[in-house]
Amino acid sequence: MSEIVIRHAQPNDAEALRQINARPEVIHNTLQLPHPSMEMWLERMKPQPGRRHLVACIDEIVVGHLTLAIEQNPRRSHVATFGISVCADSQGHGVGSALMREMVNLCDNWLRIERIELTVFVDNPSAIALYRKYGFEVEGTGRKYALRNGEYIDALLMARMK
Repeated sequence: MSEIVIRHAQPNDAEALRQINARPEVIHNTLQLPHPSMEMWLERMKPQPGRRHLVACIDEIVVGHLTLAIEQNPRRSHVATFGISVCADSQGHGVGSALMREMVNLCDNWLRIERIELTVFVDNPSAIALYRKYGFEVEGTGRKYALRNGEYIDALLMARMK
């Protein structure tokens, strides 16, 4: 397999990100809605305070995305949250690990982030294992956290301290 390259997302990545997040097997484990519009992705890619977008590329093709959001409240400016998605065809090939590794590096060494928070559906063992690999610990369970396919699904609340 070719090298996974992590870089900052560019506006022209919006279509690739829309395609990745339109796949049912990707939507299933995120808070995204089916049929994402191009307008929505173009709006998401616009610069926003405290928000950074990373993409993972293999042979210059975008196969993964991570959005890092740094809390803007001064009392929580040491905290970040993130969302991650990997193209269904590239899952299990190190793309998520490459994105996580770079996100943790940014938080620990460049952005003064002391705490990274996330939520993950309880029935997503591969994501939970990935987060544990990077030092995230379960802090609690959000019961009936989100609606998915007509059912409310619980989510784990996880965090990593520097």
